[in-house]
Amino acid sequence: MTFQGRNFNVIQDFTQAELNYLIDFAIHLKQLKQKRIPHHYLEGQTIALLFDKTSTRTRSAFTVAAQDLGAHAEFMGAGDVQFGKKESDKDSAIVFGSMFDGIQLRVSKQETVDTFCEYAGVPIWNGMTNDWHPTQMLADFMTIKEVYGSLAEQSLVYLGDGRNNVAHSLMIMGAIMGVSVTIASPEALAPASEVLAEAQVLAQATGAKIRHLENPLEAVADASVLYTDVWVSMGEEAQFQERIQQLMPYQVNQELVQHCQKPYIFLHCLPAFHDSSTQIGAEIKHKYGLEAMEVMDDVFESPEAYQFQQAENRLHTIKAVMAVTNGNLFIPDLA
Repeated sequence: MTFQGRNFNVIQDFTQAELNYLIDFAIHLKQLKQKRIPHHYLEGQTIALLFDKTSTRTRSAFTVAAQDLGAHAEFMGAGDVQFGKKESDKDSAIVFGSMFDGIQLRVSKQETVDTFCEYAGVPIWNGMTNDWHPTQMLADFMTIKEVYGSLAEQSLVYLGDGRNNVAHSLMIMGAIMGVSVTIASPEALAPASEVLAEAQVLAQATGAKIRHLENPLEAVADASVLYTDVWVSMGEEAQFQERIQQLMPYQVNQELVQHCQKPYIFLHCLPAFHDSSTQIGAEIKHKYGLEAMEVMDDVFESPEAYQFQQAENRLHTIKAVMAVTNGNLFIPDLA
């Protein structure tokens, strides 16, 4: 098993064994962190954190992970980077790669990350694009494994906009890991047919069932994991009314969870509109009379909810990715 020097771009680049290794290594690193045992696998390195989209959890996780690993993290936001404006992605990749030991990108275009992977010459870590959210997947499946002890025979149901990067990434990750994934959404917000088809092909090797259903009550019947996300993605803020009308039947509330026929946990990649305490939440309540959108507060605050453990695991899984790809670890090939 070789990770040294590799990019962490899309989940499809990794085998089930490699993804399991990253999750288990992240659990080990979490224990080291809790016991305050130093683990400076990137001692002396300087990494770049490049963002053209705002972020809370991704920036925090990469910054703390770098510091825990002994590296210095240099953040550059949308006003600092010039992707495709004054400098081509290729030229930017060559320049950044000549100065930094590793580069994280959270950018709109997947093509930007792909270009950096080709030309930077140092490990590239995909912090999120409009197409994929690979680091979120490691944190999600780490959380499921921590709660249940195993990923075997788990069934995840995602309720919401099935076209977004999280829904697509969940299908691919589930297919590779042998976790069944159901996307519950209206047909107008169904997953891209090519991604669904790709996931179903990958699932043939693991036996996972990957599907799209319009009926949310039918979807959650066999769920062990309920997962939802914001109804309006970055850049679609003008579409709140349309999304509310489309996705209200998919809201995770007490009426919905009563249709789960076995114990379940709730996950959310955050931020969540579970009440009206935020500025946007208050605006939604004022304009549409809603106390919450994708999840009601009583589910969000219930014993079944693990979204904050899931958020913390962003740190440990990102740290695992950075350490194995750029830390010169000895990893025996047990395959």
